[in-house]
Amino acid sequence: MSNQGKANLLMVIVTMFWGLSYTFMVMGLETLAVYNVVALRCIIAFFVAGILFYKRMIKVDFKTLSYAAIQGLLLFIVFALSLLGLETTSVSNAGFILSLTVVLVPIFSSFIDKKLPSKAVSFAIVCTMIGITVLTVQHSFSFQTGDILVAIAALCYSIYLLLNGKFTRSVESISYGIYQLGFAGLYALVLTLLFETPTLPNSTTSWIAILGLGIICSAFCFVGQTVAQQYTSATHTGLIFSLEPIFAAMFAMMFIGEGLTVKLVIGGSFILIGNLVAQLEHLHILKFMRKHEQEKVMH
Repeated sequence: MSNQGKANLLMVIVTMFWGLSYTFMVMGLETLAVYNVVALRCIIAFFVAGILFYKRMIKVDFKTLSYAAIQGLLLFIVFALSLLGLETTSVSNAGFILSLTVVLVPIFSSFIDKKLPSKAVSFAIVCTMIGITVLTVQHSFSFQTGDILVAIAALCYSIYLLLNGKFTRSVESISYGIYQLGFAGLYALVLTLLFETPTLPNSTTSWIAILGLGIICSAFCFVGQTVAQQYTSATHTGLIFSLEPIFAAMFAMMFIGEGLTVKLVIGGSFILIGNLVAQLEHLHILKFMRKHEQEKVMH
């Protein structure tokens, strides 16, 4: 298997565990408060990954720490809003709504570049909005609070991804990623001390949830993604990330008994189509650019 093939396989595994993280979050919320869950998740991830890469961690500079502090704040907001959302919406809904980032990133990029979104991205936006409406609108045409909170989390995660693309060009990526988790854990710990009562998990289910979130869904996934992205394209990464809500819904059905509804199938399908169209357009553009460069060389 080629390096790109191995990287893509690693990204599928990372995406699968991120899909599983929604189930772990629901399990953790059974006995722990929101900020407490985020604090435990991020602090465990920081120490586990920090021990593995301690040589890189001790060589950190101020620029890396300052970028990590900004990204850590956004990560904390994403994690906290996702947990608050999961108190009143389903894991399946949360997974599909958070996958909005695949469409939001090119929209924000268009604003930054001061140009209109392409036809493919515009089509993806329409598909995604139809999907979100089908998933979230109730009989009285009102939205659940949880759905709105998860949508805001998707917005924050899009900003996080855009900044990440800029920041990673000028810092050592692994130590930068690990320090993000440390800062996110620190922010969550402060809010836990201010607004909650700090507690450790007190049941087997809670321990499985917190250790799963910390070690597998944070430490392994963040480092795994960083390594994999060095050997595969952003387009392949985006396409693989589109699988996350499917994994989220699948694990929710397997472990916490969520059902497969008609709304989920229809709404989820629209969102997936939107995600795939947005990513495949990038693939087409990349092929066109390569072909154009080859023609220039031949002439």
